[in-house]
Amino acid sequence: MTFHLHAGLPEALRADAVGLYWQAFGGKLGRVMGPTPKALQFITRALRANHAIVALDDAGRLLGMAGFKTPAGSFAGGEIADIRAIYGTLGALWRLPLLWMLSDEAGADQFLLDGICVAPQARGLGIGTALMAAIEAEAQARGYDRVRLDVIDSNLRARALYQRLGYEVAREQYLGLLRYAFGFRMAVTMVKRL
Repeated sequence: MTFHLHAGLPEALRADAVGLYWQAFGGKLGRVMGPTPKALQFITRALRANHAIVALDDAGRLLGMAGFKTPAGSFAGGEIADIRAIYGTLGALWRLPLLWMLSDEAGADQFLLDGICVAPQARGLGIGTALMAAIEAEAQARGYDRVRLDVIDSNLRARALYQRLGYEVAREQYLGLLRYAFGFRMAVTMVKRL
């Protein structure tokens, strides 16, 4: 299977991107962002097409994507108004503090990866590696000399990829009791100097 990278998410692929994002991150976010129909509505509303690099096959089908976050915005973060619109005021009140604890602000000196995922049928083809190279190139084009990302402790496959690509552990953050809300016990911050 061949693929090519494309800057930005084509609007025609938004629904596919939402499904792939939820497939990749629903296990981590499901308890807070669920129920699933509401989570999908939120992601559909929140995705910023111009904060992603996507991998497409020759027919234009979505095979993978990598989002990024800068001070100008993020791929899948959304705004308070987005959360309130989907979950209502009461739903937003308890979700916002939990999501805020997971969020990581983009700094002036580090380009932040805001999620990467590859469709199951396309894994093992080098798409993840190609997307990470594109993220690094995007960072350099924007004047950054480092890329930062977070990976959860149970995602050993992703962590191995990042280490193979030269990312080093900068910090480990244990969630304590919040592990029951998110389903993982630790987030690992990794950084690569470009």
